[in-house]
Amino acid sequence: METGTVKKIAIVGPESTGKSTLSALLARHYETIWVPEFARGYCGKLTAPCTWQDEINMFNGQLQLEKELAPLANGLLICDTTFITVKIWSDHIFGRSPREVLDALPRHTYDLYLLMDIDLPWEDDPLRDFPQLRDHFMEVWHRELQALGATYKVISGLSDDRFLSAVQAIDAWKAGAGA
Repeated sequence: METGTVKKIAIVGPESTGKSTLSALLARHYETIWVPEFARGYCGKLTAPCTWQDEINMFNGQLQLEKELAPLANGLLICDTTFITVKIWSDHIFGRSPREVLDALPRHTYDLYLLMDIDLPWEDDPLRDFPQLRDHFMEVWHRELQALGATYKVISGLSDDRFLSAVQAIDAWKAGAGA
């Protein structure tokens, strides 16, 4: 990998698909750091339903967190979700997305997206809302990534199989990208 160049790997997908767990494992495997999901901490502090302004705050928070952590990465920056999530949730909840998010999507790209499959069992969590809509959101993720012309791979499997699939996808991408 070229010295000084940070390649960004986005771990994305519907709720309860193991994004945070996999992000931590991949960061450890590649001896780098990972950017946690800003929205998780933000929403955990809310005392009322999420507002339009909250979505904009989460967009800005995710970008800021990524900007702060990128210089600490060892060639690869593993991102536990991206602000595309703000677009997906805003579209679902409010019927539209913040202009800031739409404007940033084509400019703020990731080198590889790993789209987590919905083959993991649902785990209840106070910050998760739609267990019955996992198929729907999986389709939405495919559409969003395709609309961006993103390089992405669906990652399936349980436990170690999921991790190994993700490592294989990243290693194959690195070999193909000349990274």
